[in-house]
Amino acid sequence: MEELVIRDADVVDGSGEPSYRADVVVDGGRIVSVVKEAAAAGCQRPEARRELDAEGLVLSPGFIDMHAHSDLAVLRDPDHSAKAAQGVTLEVLGQDGLSYAPVDDRTLAEVRRAITGWNGYGDDIDFDWRSVGEYLDRLDQGIAVNAAYLIPQGTVRMLAVGWEDREATPQELDRMRQLVAEGMEQGAVGMSSGLTYTPGMYAKDAELTELCRVVAGYDGYYCPHHRSYGAGALEAYEEMVALTREAGCSLHLAHATMNFGVNEGRAPELLSLLDQALAAGADISLDTYPYTPGCTTLVAMLPSWASEGGPEAVLKRLADDETAERIRHHMEVVGADGCHGVPIEWDTIEISGVADAGLGDFVGRTILQSARARGETPWATARHLLLSDRLGSTILQHVGHEENVRAIMRHRVHTGGSDGILQGTKPHPRAYGTFPQYLGRYVRELGVLSLEECVAHLTSRPAARLRLPDRGLVREGFKADLVLFDPQTVAAGATYENPRTLPTGIPYVLVDGRFVIEDGRRTDVLAGRAVRRSPVRRNANRQ
Repeated sequence: MEELVIRDADVVDGSGEPSYRADVVVDGGRIVSVVKEAAAAGCQRPEARRELDAEGLVLSPGFIDMHAHSDLAVLRDPDHSAKAAQGVTLEVLGQDGLSYAPVDDRTLAEVRRAITGWNGYGDDIDFDWRSVGEYLDRLDQGIAVNAAYLIPQGTVRMLAVGWEDREATPQELDRMRQLVAEGMEQGAVGMSSGLTYTPGMYAKDAELTELCRVVAGYDGYYCPHHRSYGAGALEAYEEMVALTREAGCSLHLAHATMNFGVNEGRAPELLSLLDQALAAGADISLDTYPYTPGCTTLVAMLPSWASEGGPEAVLKRLADDETAERIRHHMEVVGADGCHGVPIEWDTIEISGVADAGLGDFVGRTILQSARARGETPWATARHLLLSDRLGSTILQHVGHEENVRAIMRHRVHTGGSDGILQGTKPHPRAYGTFPQYLGRYVRELGVLSLEECVAHLTSRPAARLRLPDRGLVREGFKADLVLFDPQTVAAGATYENPRTLPTGIPYVLVDGRFVIEDGRRTDVLAGRAVRRSPVRRNANRQ
């Protein structure tokens, strides 16, 4: 007898088609049958050792977070309710070109310092891996939800070139190609870049194109945080489309927003660009979070020249009065590339977390508010915080536009991604609220998407991008990664004031057919594993 039958569920199966009522039977981590109400009429209903009454609940595939920053959180926090409670059953890690594999001893120390604001320094983690494969093996020891991994191009450049702002030599480029190929062979699903973050931003298009050729050879995809989301945003999108077309590589645009005042109301221009590329045969998808503010580190706002050489070099420049004044001028007057070419507005920069608990008074205030309280200029406050927190401060940047958010989420290649940074006292609520926010606010309250459309955006579309043939739909033979939610009550509990509040209306979540959320509470089940792309190469001459 099978393990579980989910009885009388309203199945929204991820295809975008209308819902239907059915009994769904799960056994051995897979869906073994889907018996629709019409088919069940007049015949014996399926039985199992356990029966779950799903009356009034929607059953859908588990949600796929296409942009997650849980690289250390999945190891540090076995509970991981931030994602499990949202109905997330798979996260894509290794985002924005910076993560923890592949590394050597030198670059591991450097990347840990560089993205402390994203993931913490990791004093509580045993970094017993160096390669992509070893990191995925570590995930296989048991995590709350499944995880896939993107090779971080900035970390690869760190290994082969260092932190210098220069072109790679032919030998260094060969080394980067080799590292990317090894990562793909070991199970990565593609490659990410952070082209406003050092050292990845120092790569020219020709270098990125060569690395994308390697990714394309394994049928992976390129996921760039591109060179600007502010001034020059459309040109930056065009650059990524052209680059990947040249490389023959699939493209997934990370947190595809149109932010800052210069882009208000310009989402249709982005969508027109994408539609033209899709009509010409490009393979493109994108992800967004359903909120307006962005989130990153304070040091990311600096001009790229100030970050050359790595974290210690940044601190030395900040400590020098003359150099610090140059940095201020670029940020406040010129518009630093770290702030997407737009002069920084200190009243939009809210401190969301600090590495040094003694600096906690800055959290929840904008730089401008803290500067006024301290009786100094905003730059003096920002500089003090950067130096005192040793670059570990995270920020919310309040520069988004609601009409752009809604327009982009309607697009046919859109998927959901939280971009959730779990560090800090007051992280962005998207870390805990993205998926119920889609279902509660943008489906039920605003009607921006139908329920069937929204579920497809969060399930089958990302599964197709990840080339996962047995995930993202409620189908016989598919993985039993499932979520049951109440469409009348599902909502994000997280707010800007209380960003770690868990959602409501999601009583059951299954990973590999096992309950990680049951009756609205986290169980002790660690059914998640690394999800690896097949290492079979599509076309050896693509390199």
